Amino acid sequence: MFGHREAAWPANVWTMTGYGWISLTTDYGLSDAFAASCHGVIARLAPEVRVIDVTHLVKPGDVARGAAVLAQAVPHLPLAVHVGVVDPGVGTARRGIVVQAARGVLVGPDNGLLPWAADALGGATAAVELTNRQWYAPDVSRTFHGRDIFSPAAAHVANGLALADLGPPIDPGALVRLELPQAEVRTNRIGASILYVDAFGNMQLNLTREHLDQADVQPGARLELELAGQRYYAIAARTFSDARTGDLILYEDSYGNVAVAMNRGNAAEMLSARAGQGLRIYLDAP
Repeated sequence: MFGHREAAWPANVWTMTGYGWISLTTDYGLSDAFAASCHGVIARLAPEVRVIDVTHLVKPGDVARGAAVLAQAVPHLPLAVHVGVVDPGVGTARRGIVVQAARGVLVGPDNGLLPWAADALGGATAAVELTNRQWYAPDVSRTFHGRDIFSPAAAHVANGLALADLGPPIDPGALVRLELPQAEVRTNRIGASILYVDAFGNMQLNLTREHLDQADVQPGARLELELAGQRYYAIAARTFSDARTGDLILYEDSYGNVAVAMNRGNAAEMLSARAGQGLRIYLDAP
């Protein structure tokens, strides 16, 4: 569901650049030294590699949000090694992994953070567990594997190190995977869930255009949304300007997911919405 809408790049674009890039997606925030420390490790080990900060503002410990953001971003980035660190289980028995996908490499914890992004990059073709301490930092903190294990591994892979040198192979199909809630499409209503709320207050749902087509939702249709026992009118729209200022819209966003937004407003704030809530869409609103 995430990250499958990408530009129609030339067929050979993925072989033109090599691993000249590393991306970072974390919940480290911007007020501490965590993100800069990862940058520093990469710069020392792979000084020619450039780094893209996808975000460091994932809500702390919110693996599902981190997985969604990473999967949405990676198809639009250059061929890269993508580091994801939203890791509430750091220091426990959870595995550190490196995943080879058809169009890039992913590094991070085996907690569900990486598989959606691997799907968005054409699917996982191989994976290893990060157990070879030769490629760790000299001193490894129990609570900062992003700096001491994942960033060094990414830098070494970007420099050309084979995945097999990092640790033993593991079955990509055995990686921890987050399961999306299933939508329910009926004759006159759709049962959906809010996957996450972005910085604009837009609420991304576990729906795609195919669900709306199945329910025969046409642009301009008047809908009713039910959230936490309250009902709100909305318009099925192609873009924000299809509705009046302050109106709620149901639309397909730039990543191919169906979302609820408010024209020139914050839908989640108005509806007191949060990720994980159920949302019903009634199709025969008066």
